[in-house]
Amino acid sequence: MVVHNDHPFNAEPPPAALAGRPITPVDTFYARNHGPVPESDPEGWCLVVDGLVERPLTLSVAHLRALFPEQTVVATLQCAGNRRAGLAGVRDIPGEPWGRGATSTASWTGVGLAGVLEHAGLRPEAAHIAFEAPDVSQEPSPPQAYGGSIPVAKAMAGEVLLAWAMNGEPLPPAHGAPLRVVVPGWIGARSVKWLRRVTAQSGPSGNYYQAVAYRILPPGVDPDHAGPGEGISLGPVALSSAILSPADGARLAPGPAEVTGYAYAGDGRAVARVDVSLDDGATWAQAALDPQDDGPWAWQHWRLTVDLPEGDSVIAVRAWDDAAETQPESPAQVWNPKGYANTSWDRVAVTCDA
Repeated sequence: MVVHNDHPFNAEPPPAALAGRPITPVDTFYARNHGPVPESDPEGWCLVVDGLVERPLTLSVAHLRALFPEQTVVATLQCAGNRRAGLAGVRDIPGEPWGRGATSTASWTGVGLAGVLEHAGLRPEAAHIAFEAPDVSQEPSPPQAYGGSIPVAKAMAGEVLLAWAMNGEPLPPAHGAPLRVVVPGWIGARSVKWLRRVTAQSGPSGNYYQAVAYRILPPGVDPDHAGPGEGISLGPVALSSAILSPADGARLAPGPAEVTGYAYAGDGRAVARVDVSLDDGATWAQAALDPQDDGPWAWQHWRLTVDLPEGDSVIAVRAWDDAAETQPESPAQVWNPKGYANTSWDRVAVTCDA
């Protein structure tokens, strides 16, 4: 893993570790934390469901298993800062210099959040569902436990899980044991780990990580002085793609070379096409999409064999989704002070020696 920070622990796999793997092994799945991993006692843990509900609940994992049908969903989680390093190449940005690997896919097992909220008697005036975790971050002033929220419409969609298993095994502590939220198609920040409270409320969460942190600010705004509600709140993941192989800076033999990578269109949109260019977009070749049997919430892997000439080449990729949306050409077009949502064409430079 490429470790960006030890305290809190933030790390991503090198791109090659993701290549050709529709499901990411647990020990390769990226880690994004805002505070120390909390110590948890699975036997004494409980989830509180409260707020705008008719019947507040206190549930153990055993209660969840007994009361609600088990579900499994394959879903890609992507950090909002994925590929931040590309934006930092335009202008300096604070925060972890994420590369292409702050994106991973797992098979998640748990119960549907919608069924739990229905069991609690969700009231009509509830418009948002807030999540609370015990990990305390030093970033807000004063320090604050992590939290966030999603709109009721998303919370009541069948794909949102309260998950206790990952790739068929119990969640490890680093990924949210004993219970976490999985919000397919939305930025990873909304899939709150170590979940201890679900609150139905009329407005979004006032937590720092909902109201202040995960927002796209206008270019001239100082992120250290941005107030609650400023900028665009991040929710559904925007269309993006990345090259996993060959590696940036690789030295190869001239001639045929396979280029592989992933594309992802969040919130249930489908990747319809992936294009690869060797001449900075003057011409494009269409990549083959790998078979995708994991459902609408998983990334799309792709591949294309290109003919690399001697000398230096830059390989670029762009994706299209099923609404005919595509990616902007340059990271300068999407630069923002916090370095979120780099959806520009991905590029790797390679050198071919005879």
